[in-house]
Amino acid sequence: MDRVVDLDEVAAVVAGRTVGWRSAGLEVGEVNWRDAEASWPQPLETDRARMHDPDSVGVVISGPGEAELSVVLFRGGWADVDFIAGLDDAGSLPASGIVSASDFEARMNQWVARVFGVCGGAH
Repeated sequence: MDRVVDLDEVAAVVAGRTVGWRSAGLEVGEVNWRDAEASWPQPLETDRARMHDPDSVGVVISGPGEAELSVVLFRGGWADVDFIAGLDDAGSLPASGIVSASDFEARMNQWVARVFGVCGGAH
């Protein structure tokens, strides 16, 4: 898989936004990593130091009314973005062509606002 996005920079973006999300009433799970070198099925780890060759980083954010946003970014520049914003409002959001951590940050802000109705850029 091509290395388009620096996953360590993305994890730093998530860490930098966590306080703001929590102050907006959201719960932010631990960042998890998947190692490209691990045997199938590749386990998810929360300890970055255990990763030899990370190929994805992910986080789950939960909010009121059982709303949830799950984002897994792959170093190739795409993400799996699944959400539940309400009983009749759930699905996946388009997430391809991500070229940098700042691009990911802008999109993450949009996804958080879409699902939870709060500013994803809150600090």
